[in-house]
Amino acid sequence: MKKICIVPRVEGTGGMASFRIKFEQGLKTRGINFTYDLSANPDAILVIAGTRFLPDLWRARRRGIRVVQRLDGINWVQRVRWTGARYHLRAEYGNAILVLIRGRFADRVIYQSQFIRKWWDDWYGVAKAPASVIINGVDLNVYSPNGTDERPQDRYRMLLLEGSLAGGLNAGLFHGVAVAEKLSEKFPMEVVVAGNVDDATQRKLQSKVPVKFLGTIPREQIPQLARSAHLMYCAEVNPPCPNSVIEALACGLPVIGFDSGSLKELVTDSAGRVVSYGANPWRLETPDIAALAVSAQAVLSKQEQFRRSARRRAEVEFGLDKMVDSYLKVLLED
Repeated sequence: MKKICIVPRVEGTGGMASFRIKFEQGLKTRGINFTYDLSANPDAILVIAGTRFLPDLWRARRRGIRVVQRLDGINWVQRVRWTGARYHLRAEYGNAILVLIRGRFADRVIYQSQFIRKWWDDWYGVAKAPASVIINGVDLNVYSPNGTDERPQDRYRMLLLEGSLAGGLNAGLFHGVAVAEKLSEKFPMEVVVAGNVDDATQRKLQSKVPVKFLGTIPREQIPQLARSAHLMYCAEVNPPCPNSVIEALACGLPVIGFDSGSLKELVTDSAGRVVSYGANPWRLETPDIAALAVSAQAVLSKQEQFRRSARRRAEVEFGLDKMVDSYLKVLLED
């Protein structure tokens, strides 16, 4: 029986932990064992984040075990906005570890989107190891339009769902609320924010529309939360490959946002609206709020059409089986 070692064992509610849980689920259904122990003689190793166990990783590679690195985006916001010394140091240390693994340890590299691949190649050069792009996947039975639907009938609800919109990472929160305010000129609106938002940011936000902060929510509640909204705004600037967007589409929730990062790869015109940023996202400049608000009116006016298209988009492109099979091909096949 084949065995995959997944390192490190990322916990929490963020994207890497979400991927690990979904990937492990896919391995179980295929009868493939997994471990977090690099000395357990696995058939292959999947590195999903930076790890302290570089000597163990090196020894495993010397024993002929294939090392595959799954790469997310590069930590960059701390280079253009003050995020605090602790975050800055942790982000740059994380970048350095990932660059080292990519250049010295990885036999194969998997990028989560074409945007991520180009980003890494532009900033750090083309990797020596063979590379491929595998978009994140989702369990289409768990993330589904079928289930409790508590969308308000007297107003339209915009959902923002991110791991963190705190401190220096809060630019997208202000942009999203501004879009909702613009939409409120023609539609009654409210904003629901799920994710970590610090008290100072909440106090700073002055909005003409109601904004409700839920904090970090358990992963199991995400499908119901997605079904309770009319549209989702992708609040991350230059998103690498946001699980929240893929999960929303799977639940039949249309997604709107600006054309930065990988969003255009994920959201088609029939499943939401993605418009030109209209400024420089790499400097966290204010995007073209009015343009997105105008474009998003169609999503609110033709809800059922967009909801069906969002679900179809997920069914065709983002199924969990498709993702897991693609990873196994890189991990276990020549």
